[in-house]
Amino acid sequence: MTINGNFPGETLHVHRGDTLIVHVVNRSPHNITIHWHGVNQPRYPWADGPEYITQCPIQPGGKFSQKVIFTTEEGTLWWHAHSEWTRATVYGAIVVYPKKGHAYPFPKPHADLPIIFGEWWKQDIFELFDDFRRSGGDPLVSHAITINGQPGDRYNCSRQDMFKLAVDQGKTYLLRLINAAMQDILFFSIAGHQLTVVGTDGTYTKPFKSDYITISPGQTIDVLLRADHPIAASYYMAAKFYSSARAAVNLNTTTALLHYTTNNTTTTTPTAAAATADTNASVAFTARFRSLADKKHPVDVPQKADTNLYFTLSMNAVPCPAGATCAGPNGARLAASVNNVSLVLPTSMDVLGAYYRGIGGVYGDDFPSNPPVSFDFTNLTIPAVDRTPATGNQVRVLEYNSSVELVFQGTNLLGGVDHPMHLHGTNFYVVGWGFGNFDRAKDANKTYNLVDPPFQNTIAVPRNGWVAVRFKATNPGVWFMHCHLERHASWGMGMTFIVKNGKGPNDKMLPPPSDMPPC
Repeated sequence: MTINGNFPGETLHVHRGDTLIVHVVNRSPHNITIHWHGVNQPRYPWADGPEYITQCPIQPGGKFSQKVIFTTEEGTLWWHAHSEWTRATVYGAIVVYPKKGHAYPFPKPHADLPIIFGEWWKQDIFELFDDFRRSGGDPLVSHAITINGQPGDRYNCSRQDMFKLAVDQGKTYLLRLINAAMQDILFFSIAGHQLTVVGTDGTYTKPFKSDYITISPGQTIDVLLRADHPIAASYYMAAKFYSSARAAVNLNTTTALLHYTTNNTTTTTPTAAAATADTNASVAFTARFRSLADKKHPVDVPQKADTNLYFTLSMNAVPCPAGATCAGPNGARLAASVNNVSLVLPTSMDVLGAYYRGIGGVYGDDFPSNPPVSFDFTNLTIPAVDRTPATGNQVRVLEYNSSVELVFQGTNLLGGVDHPMHLHGTNFYVVGWGFGNFDRAKDANKTYNLVDPPFQNTIAVPRNGWVAVRFKATNPGVWFMHCHLERHASWGMGMTFIVKNGKGPNDKMLPPPSDMPPC
């Protein structure tokens, strides 16, 4: 499945504060929705896109004109399909320039371009998804990583068409990195060149230099590349998956080529990507992010929280149905959960439509604020009784303008793994992180950064670790939160927030458009 026949799809170019109308016409034989990843859509969740959360899918032959409202976002975002596994090939970049007449907080680059990482299977993605859901086990590992749609010159099919970036010696380029891959975190580097990180998830950061980039599925990172090497050489760009625990992972390296415009005949050996289980390198890179926190780019970190949430992120197993054969551990089916609740989406009406119209029976409103059962979440041996989750579609209601602290806690159930968690409808400040079990008395008082924490919409929770985020619930509507590893989301690692309307006329959710897709 593609958008307008392109893979990846078109890059959308906007300025801060713009509003787009995107006409989505479904000419495929499959249902589809489109999500504008990192666009907060103030008071207007109707065009946010997650299937059966804010809309029913656009059916074959249907269409939906989606209003995409940009406000404070500036930098790099992206769009992608948000129904089943269609985002494997349906995605593209969103470039948000500063307002006209305004400048970047760094010297203007000579040029900028997106670098989008993806995955490729030598199998129909719909068949792959059906096989995965039927088996109850892990999905088939992808056959290649792609850079701007190409797996690179280590594959015969891509040797002539691998992505090539031409640069002029002495000039600076803004690379807009997007991890659209389905299943794992990536390491990326350019042979012989340092990169300067200047932004993430549509916000600017204090600049820092790094020899490598760690980027989670769903995350965007803006980097400056200074073309300051001898012009008589070309250099490989390389990307490789990282998984802290998964046994089956694509171990291949994908390549692209950086070449100086006066010479493209020789190449150096590509910089080796970091080891596939290099947790220290991954968290060390992520820990370096800081907001600019200056007069033009102020931060508004809640100094205190009036709503405290503690969410465990777990891999689970559920019994195999009678008469079936399942490929999960000990013949069970794999599942995933937040606070031991494995999400089951409705199929007859979306949550937003039910909430707006006051229709019951679509969702419950008692999602737990804390784990229902407390135990040593990161212990190497956890009793099997703790592996089976509840199932359902529960939401957590937030009061308008409440200050929320949410602590994500990884668990070692079934071995544990990293979880890149993405929140729709708002960014959050990443105020703290660590390994082991979160201890509020120790961790909140001694390790939190409430001065210049990064402002993100996707954050990787390290294996058997925790991450604390804070945000203000000022965007009324229905907003999905989920792991951006697609297998985990499919197994149920997601939940929904409902932010209630405020009292003022500009603090209430806007009405729906007239062309919402029917259920």
